[in-house]
Amino acid sequence: MTHTLTKTIYLKAPRKDVWPYLTEPDKMALWFHKPTKTLEKGDTFAMHGTTSGDKLISGDVIEAYHCEHLEYTFTIPHMPDNVSTVRITLEDVFGGTRLTLVHEGLPLGEDAFDFVLALDKGWDGHFGQLRDAVHGTD
Repeated sequence: MTHTLTKTIYLKAPRKDVWPYLTEPDKMALWFHKPTKTLEKGDTFAMHGTTSGDKLISGDVIEAYHCEHLEYTFTIPHMPDNVSTVRITLEDVFGGTRLTLVHEGLPLGEDAFDFVLALDKGWDGHFGQLRDAVHGTD
C-alpha cells in the first residue's frame, strides 16, 4: 500500500494549447522543472531546476497520448529507491480544459509523510504557476 495524491485544476485554454506545457522543455520550465528533451513515450528524461540547474527529477515516459494523457515515472536523486508514477489527463470542458494529476506509489510511514506533504504542497504551487503560464498572467 502507498500514498496517492490527486489534483484537479481548470485551465482557460484548449487541450492543444495546454499539452506543450506538459511536454516541451521551454514551456515546462515556466511552471515546473526543465527536462532535457521533449517528453515522448519510451524516452528516459531528467528535469533540472530552472535557476540552480541541479537535477531534481528523473524518470521514464510510459505513455504520451497527444493532448490527452501523459504518464511517467518520478524519481528524485536523494530517494533513488522510491520510484513513483505521475499520470496527467486532459479533458475538454466548456470554456477550456480540466487537468487531473494522479501521483501514486508514494511511500508510507511516519518518516515518509513529510515527503508526501512536501509533494502535495509542491504540486499546488506548480499548478498556480501553470495557470499563470497558460493564461498569460506570469
